[in-house]
Amino acid sequence: MTRTLDHGRSPTDHTAKAALFDALGEVAGALAAGRRAEIVDLLAQGERSVEEVAAEIGQSMATASHHLRTLARAGLARSRREGTRIYYRLAGPEVEDLWAALRRVAAAVRDDLDRLTRAYLGDTAGLEVLDRAALLERLAAGQVTVLDVRPAPEYRAGHVPGARSVPLRELVSRMAELPEGLPVVAYCRGPYCVFAPEAVRALQARGIEAARLEEGFPEWRRAGFPVAVGDEPGRRPPKPSRARRAAGDRSRRLG
Repeated sequence: MTRTLDHGRSPTDHTAKAALFDALGEVAGALAAGRRAEIVDLLAQGERSVEEVAAEIGQSMATASHHLRTLARAGLARSRREGTRIYYRLAGPEVEDLWAALRRVAAAVRDDLDRLTRAYLGDTAGLEVLDRAALLERLAAGQVTVLDVRPAPEYRAGHVPGARSVPLRELVSRMAELPEGLPVVAYCRGPYCVFAPEAVRALQARGIEAARLEEGFPEWRRAGFPVAVGDEPGRRPPKPSRARRAAGDRSRRLG
């Protein structure tokens, strides 16, 4: 006779277990396509319409919509309708955590990831990188100009307080707007975003001291640093406390 548990289900009955692990697999499977991973990276910046997503990932509306629906079915994205447009956003901060964990695992197990990263971002070895705590301190002291070189809708959804919105495609034509005598720090979407490295190279080519922020804006927000929203830069953050600087040091060591 097959032994049963108190609730009447045989411990050898695999149906319930299979259903559970299928649900977990569906979440993982939603990120199994490169374009959907790219969409998650995009939506980590803020809500976007299907049309905007299609343009950003270089796919047709139909293909982008299919990928977005797949993410939504897996519970990773949410949608809303406004008139004839449909907008998507990530389901919550846990999805950003999942995306960050996936990147860490890929970096640890894929021998070709460094080569692929260099092929896309170019050689970044000569580009200075500023950590988040150092940027916060210099920004509060008025010692740096910070440029958000992402597209304007992403800046409006959230940005580093005091940062100026200068999308990469506008940078060269707007360099005259930059304050003289201050170094520049540029940031964008994250570690696999090309905008900030390209901006730093363009600035350096014109004799402007420039660095890029470690990782990007989503990581700044996830680390608990101050955030501004809307079209205006917002107030520069206050000078960080000694506890905040120590927390930043611990975060860098653990990261």
